[in-house]
Amino acid sequence: MTIKNSLQSGFFLFIFFFNLQLTIAQKSNKSDLEAKKNQIQKEIKAINEMLFDNKKKKAVVFSDIENLTYKIQRKEELVKLTNQQINLLDNEIKLNINQQLELETQLKEVKEAYGQMILKSYKTKSGKNRLMFLLSSETFFQAFKRVQYMKQYTAFRKNQGIKITLLSKALKTSIELLLVKKNEKEQLVLNNREVQKSLENEKNEVNTIAFELRKKEKNYKKEIVQKQIQTSKIDKEIEKLIREAIARSNKKNSGSKSFNLTPEAKALAKKFVLNKGKLPWPVLRGVVIQKFGTQPHPVVKTAKIKSNGIVIATPKFEEVKTVFEGTVLSVLQFKGSNPTVLVQHGNYISAYKNLSKVYVKKGDIISSGQEIGQVFTNNSTGQSTIQFSLFEKTTPMNPLLWILKM
Repeated sequence: MTIKNSLQSGFFLFIFFFNLQLTIAQKSNKSDLEAKKNQIQKEIKAINEMLFDNKKKKAVVFSDIENLTYKIQRKEELVKLTNQQINLLDNEIKLNINQQLELETQLKEVKEAYGQMILKSYKTKSGKNRLMFLLSSETFFQAFKRVQYMKQYTAFRKNQGIKITLLSKALKTSIELLLVKKNEKEQLVLNNREVQKSLENEKNEVNTIAFELRKKEKNYKKEIVQKQIQTSKIDKEIEKLIREAIARSNKKNSGSKSFNLTPEAKALAKKFVLNKGKLPWPVLRGVVIQKFGTQPHPVVKTAKIKSNGIVIATPKFEEVKTVFEGTVLSVLQFKGSNPTVLVQHGNYISAYKNLSKVYVKKGDIISSGQEIGQVFTNNSTGQSTIQFSLFEKTTPMNPLLWILKM
């Protein structure tokens, strides 16, 4: 390998590995943060559309606090993610500054060496000197080596010129990249300040509403308890219906806790499992305002709420669709509650609660995405919600692990 090729390879390896360190180390984190931010921004937009469009109510109610709390939680997460992005940019800016300093040092050293080389070359540039250098050789081999040396010296000079050009371009690119990152950071800081300002306003609004309704807090706690009792009744009835369906499928083996499935039903259950994480939402547009499992109430922190599914806020008159093909296991309704539709998919059951209209009946064979009803809208709050649950036999599962991320 010649001196020229060796130096060029070394230089390009330096640039390559530095850029590799600068990009690969940060790219994964940056893309993940950006994806999470985009998701939260979509949720906040949906919350505004679905929970705050109806502002014609005469008096504030506790649901206003709930709705604001949902939005505040998501905005706080947005601020947190943006701060992480800013920290990543700070690290990138530091790396970029170090790269810039390194390039400036190298460029200075190469230019100084190149200048000395040019000066020396000028002093010994005459053909006579070079000819005398060759003629003074004692042997033919020594003359040959001196010719080779002069060629290498010329190539080295040329390579130093190329290196100066490349270093200058790299330095220019580094300066431009640093400016881009500083502008990006400045924009993120400005956006964060705007979000934090709106957060403060919304927190103050929550405090104002809470102060106005403090006298009614006991009644609200009772309302939470009553809702939980009603939810528990529906959940127990769903469990009972599933157990009865299991028993009917096992006439010869009444002690079985699993469905006695036909080959077609087994294939359907297998297909259902293969679609975990890819199932469509039961509504076209929506935002999750209550997650699966036991959790503190968003407003009354001392109150615990248990959910066998997720609650999705959605636009008024939204059509509810099945998430997978199957058979309607039951359509049930309690006094004081809205209809619930259960759809069986082999050993799995999907439940759609809080409907205002139902388009199917028990025993109907339905396809994935088929409309089965319409979501119920609470006239006093203007809120339209559906509770969506999934069961493996009688065991509730977290729907968020099964449906697509919107």
